[in-house]
Amino acid sequence: MRHEAVAPGPEQMLRSPDLPRSGTLAARKAHADARATRADELDRWLTGLLGPEPHVALVAVGSHGRRDLTPGGDLDLVLLHRGRSKAPGDGLGDRDRAHLTGPADRPDAGGPSGLDVLDAAWARHVAEVADRIWYPVWDSGLRLDHSVRTVHEARTVARDDLKAALGLMSARRIAGEQSLVDELRAAVLADWRADARRRLGELSAMTRERWETQGELAFLLEPDLKEARGGLRDVHVMQAVAASWVAPAPDERVRAAYRLLLDVRHALHELTGRAADRLVLQEQEAVARAVGLLDADMLLRTTAEAARTVTYAGDHVWRHVDRFCAARGRNRGRGRPERRPLADGVVEHDGEAVLARGADLTDPALVLRIAAGAAQAGLPLAPATVNRMAEDVPPMPVPWPAEARDALVALLGAGPPAIPVWEALDQAGLITRLLPDWERVRNRPQRNPVHRFTVDRHLVEAATGAAALTREVARPDLLLVGALLHDIGKGWPGDHSRGGAVVARDMGARMGFGERDVGVLEAMVRHHLLLPDTATRRDLDDPVTIRAVADAVGGHEVLELLAALSLADGLATGPAAWGAWKAGLVDELVRRVTAALSGRAVPRAPEPSPAQLALARHGGGAVRVVGTRITVVAPDRPGLLWRAAGVLALHRLVVRTARGVLPAQGGDGPTAMIEFTAVPEYGTPPDPALLEADLRRALADRLDVAARLERRAGAARVRPGAVVPPPRVTILDDASNTATVIEVRAHDRPGLLWRIGRAIGACGLQVRAAQVDTLGANAVDVFYVVGEDGAPISDTAALDAVRQRILKVLR
Repeated sequence: MRHEAVAPGPEQMLRSPDLPRSGTLAARKAHADARATRADELDRWLTGLLGPEPHVALVAVGSHGRRDLTPGGDLDLVLLHRGRSKAPGDGLGDRDRAHLTGPADRPDAGGPSGLDVLDAAWARHVAEVADRIWYPVWDSGLRLDHSVRTVHEARTVARDDLKAALGLMSARRIAGEQSLVDELRAAVLADWRADARRRLGELSAMTRERWETQGELAFLLEPDLKEARGGLRDVHVMQAVAASWVAPAPDERVRAAYRLLLDVRHALHELTGRAADRLVLQEQEAVARAVGLLDADMLLRTTAEAARTVTYAGDHVWRHVDRFCAARGRNRGRGRPERRPLADGVVEHDGEAVLARGADLTDPALVLRIAAGAAQAGLPLAPATVNRMAEDVPPMPVPWPAEARDALVALLGAGPPAIPVWEALDQAGLITRLLPDWERVRNRPQRNPVHRFTVDRHLVEAATGAAALTREVARPDLLLVGALLHDIGKGWPGDHSRGGAVVARDMGARMGFGERDVGVLEAMVRHHLLLPDTATRRDLDDPVTIRAVADAVGGHEVLELLAALSLADGLATGPAAWGAWKAGLVDELVRRVTAALSGRAVPRAPEPSPAQLALARHGGGAVRVVGTRITVVAPDRPGLLWRAAGVLALHRLVVRTARGVLPAQGGDGPTAMIEFTAVPEYGTPPDPALLEADLRRALADRLDVAARLERRAGAARVRPGAVVPPPRVTILDDASNTATVIEVRAHDRPGLLWRIGRAIGACGLQVRAAQVDTLGANAVDVFYVVGEDGAPISDTAALDAVRQRILKVLR
């Protein structure tokens, strides 16, 4: 593999081979121009509908107020007028009142009280004006959200309704009396600022609830462009906070990110003809082309970058809000906040880490030293400090000085508090300046629902998670850096473990590690999947399995580091990638490999328990269910394992392992014992008595497992747009000396183990053991099979026939 010293920059990464960069800009400009043209046309049309009406103004709020209306967006309008007071009960009918108030203001909807009581003639006139506007809008097919209010009414609603207040802050006159609109905006803003602590507290709670519901846009495979964290709504919220004078308005970087997300939303609405804001899988390729990007992956990278820019800026805004809201009741005139030293060149000031007055800006290690000091103190980096370092601190020499390397280790060793600090450096371009190869993984999506994050964020999560394991290894520095680099190869073609090992060697040398340590980092990256893959996909009782792992790791140091890395990697990936079952298998594998490396006898599999032995002596058919362990004893017969696995699938149990425990002699002849580890697909486990009854029926050929599984499979549907790679069957030649090992990779579905086992049995083979691993919708099942003579299969033609038979049942 050829490894270039510097990865392509973001401009190159965004460029399509058949679409020049100017095409991207042209496509996005076309969307912006379309919105501007549509806004102008709507304004002219609505102005004509209103006509020359004194004491009335037609006002746009929301997206049209911002001139951001996309094809599927709602048109939000307020007909504002000067009320003429009249005593209550003097001629105003229900129909007129309905025209004069929006749905939220009607008495039966629990709307605000105290609205103006209007002169009946004026009310009828305003209602007629409203009819003249609303009906043509409805007839045009536009989605309309409307209300009719006086300035006083609108102000009253805004005081009580947070969403109404946010909308009115973007109020824009379309036609009519400008002074009415000026009066409204001034009143709403005055109220907003006067009651800022209460309103911003409400806004904070509402925003965090939305984040909890919608997730983080940058890390979702199907994000909501408007409501997810880092989306369009967050920029509107930041603008509202800025209107309170508590925090500065969004800067140009945030506005550019906003325009990009808006262009993507515009393209999505235009292509689908719907108002949905979720960027679903099946629309991503078309939307990417519509905004001038290469493909769906580049679209997700681009939207992720924009969302992270919005999120980073938003975090700074909310820190301002939190300090402002917490200041209630304090004596805020006690002088300037104290500056507390954190490390050389960095101090704490007003809850943030900032440059010390005497910081040496000519020191290249200053960036990492300040970052480490902030993370160790659990503080965010002040944006001004980050920007100053990006402008004035010189590039890091290659190789790095020891001080810089130690600072990187201290930064990662701070654990989770290092994540926002790393993000601040990344937003300023300092990470790719320190580690040019990082550009390859930056914002790179992982099209696997098992993964919670983009590649770069996953690496940082793994490294900071590994900080909790540094007491378990002799070289915590190599553990932290190895975790940071373990998936670095995902930015390169081919096997990411092999390619990443080459990149990790270069990056380790760049950081100034010695040759031996660079070799360890390379081995960690090359073999970071070795332990979990082997533990879940190979027979740990087979000596070949243990010897292969021992030969790969070469010694205790790498084994120890890989064990910790496996845990940190699994936890950073997501709950579907790591659990007690996998952790137990990895621990058992490490125990056996440690013994092999020490020259001790490899621990054997646990002997059958007295309860299992007693069960076997019964002969006939017997079942015992204890938690996730299910033991089946029955007269030995071909296909016993896969028949039993089919019953477990009927009860919505996912088989994790299956193996023969004890060949025994029962009262009626040879007896087979199989032990399964199985967990529920969801919910609680099935009733053990029902499971045992069905297993007995199946073993007695009184249960049609095939028909019931086919009905379940028929009810399962692959989601439209989901990419399902073709199945793959591989014969692993060197995985065992006592059996032929067949690895099957396929889309998971009910009864998969049963189908594969039946195909193997149809070829006259016996499954001695099976290891099953499921990551999201992808299953990796490994079968140890033997022929009728109990030996591995050596006939190439026979093996190819088995392979083709399995592929047939998977298609």
